[in-house]
Amino acid sequence: MPGREGRKGTPIPARMRAVTFHGPGDIRYGTVPLPGPGPGEVLVRVEVALTCSTDIKTFRRGHPVMIQEIPTVFGHEFAGEVAAVGEGVEQFRVGQRVAAANSAPCLTCGFCRRGQENLCERLLFLNGAFAEYIRVPAPLAAVNLLPLPDDLPAREAAFLEPLACALHGIERAGVRAGDTVTILGTGPIGLLLLQVARLRGARCIAVGRGALRLSQAYAFGAEVVVDLAATPDPVAAVRERTPGGLGPDIVIEAVGRPEAWEHGAAAVRKGGTVAFFGGCAPGSQVRVDTQRLHYEELTLLGVFHHTPRHVREALNLLAGRRLTVESLLSHEMSLKNLEAALTAMERREALKVVIVP
Repeated sequence: MPGREGRKGTPIPARMRAVTFHGPGDIRYGTVPLPGPGPGEVLVRVEVALTCSTDIKTFRRGHPVMIQEIPTVFGHEFAGEVAAVGEGVEQFRVGQRVAAANSAPCLTCGFCRRGQENLCERLLFLNGAFAEYIRVPAPLAAVNLLPLPDDLPAREAAFLEPLACALHGIERAGVRAGDTVTILGTGPIGLLLLQVARLRGARCIAVGRGALRLSQAYAFGAEVVVDLAATPDPVAAVRERTPGGLGPDIVIEAVGRPEAWEHGAAAVRKGGTVAFFGGCAPGSQVRVDTQRLHYEELTLLGVFHHTPRHVREALNLLAGRRLTVESLLSHEMSLKNLEAALTAMERREALKVVIVP
């Protein structure tokens, strides 16, 4: 099959190496057709892609939102360079370094007009980063594909999407200077939440498992780290490490398990806020002490995704080196070893893995 060329003569192959999802527990490395960009679209050569907990969930059980058809290439955290542009694209050029969020809102529905673009009725998701190339659809190229500074490494730029989610979570939880904030979960997203909370001047307690993750929590500024493997009662362990033993002002759950949601609601102080950041499996239910909720005026919040404003704020923080993200990248693997990378994360043997196509 003959090759193709980008606008400036850059060779574009007819097929590319990729990992495709065929069903729960079934991902396959091989080659797939590489369609050219249509009107308004941008084809990006992936320099690096990062693994995340959502990829593990997708691998193990699929994803009701991001996996709409099977088989499909998956993965959504990436940075690279423009390989080709479709008709009408003027804001990007071949060879330009870019990173993208994994979705784009319509900007016209009622939620978008209220500034809740993360709840957009027509939110368009992007999958396909575990491949040599990814085609960015026109709505996303217009809203959430961003050019990168020359001195920002692709490995760090690929944090654009998870950092945007963390910024939204911290903002929604209302974290302020002087707050005592407990982060439940010391995985990569929990450690990002920790760093952003510290940027806002909060005192942080991190709760999690695994020597690698707990040591990183200390390195990122947690004043207290609670090891769940050595703690029979995590609620008591958190409360006793807060001023007066009253409980934290804010709890952010970043595990995605019902028991962690319940621990968060039980640990927070009177008048405190619990932000449920981690998504549980479909159909999950939690128990809440209604007496506490009512008489102690607890605030319980769901947190989902990000907005274009948070995506741009994330790029500014990354470009300004305001956060430490490189140390969250514990391993580097090739595309054909993606299953091993996800398994290592699942076993807490890795934080995030850099996948190099």
